Amino acid sequence: MRRYKIYLIGMLIVPWFSIPLLGKRTFKKFFLSSLGINLLAVGESFIAHEKKLFWFHKRLHPNLLGDIPLIFGPFIVGSLWIFKFTYGHFFRYMATNITVDSFFVYIVMDWFKKIGYGSLIRLKKYQFSFIFFIKAVVLYVLQKTIEKKIDISGH
Repeated sequence: MRRYKIYLIGMLIVPWFSIPLLGKRTFKKFFLSSLGINLLAVGESFIAHEKKLFWFHKRLHPNLLGDIPLIFGPFIVGSLWIFKFTYGHFFRYMATNITVDSFFVYIVMDWFKKIGYGSLIRLKKYQFSFIFFIKAVVLYVLQKTIEKKIDISGH
């Protein structure tokens, strides 16, 4: 197996080792909305791939998009952790997301480009940051909507 595949598998799996530290209640409360935003991120990835907005060159499998390990590893688990510490405090939630997303866009993406894993092509960094900002708002609204639906149904 090529070394980069081991790194991609690690990127996908290692964040999940922190799940027991979240607590069962937190996981159950936020998993559905986090999964929903992940599915949106997969759709975004297909569009970005087609329009060459950004590109992840290394893949776990030829039929998988290169950013799948990011989406189903640090992105989903990170969403759960951010919710755990900030949910109910929208401005704290947004500030945390902006900080984490900016680190990813302005630091990690430069590193990914340097090591040949991924790069922005037709997308500027500020545009990529704005996409993350929108996803953070959508995720928060999605969580509020899910909670409201559960409360209405009496669960």
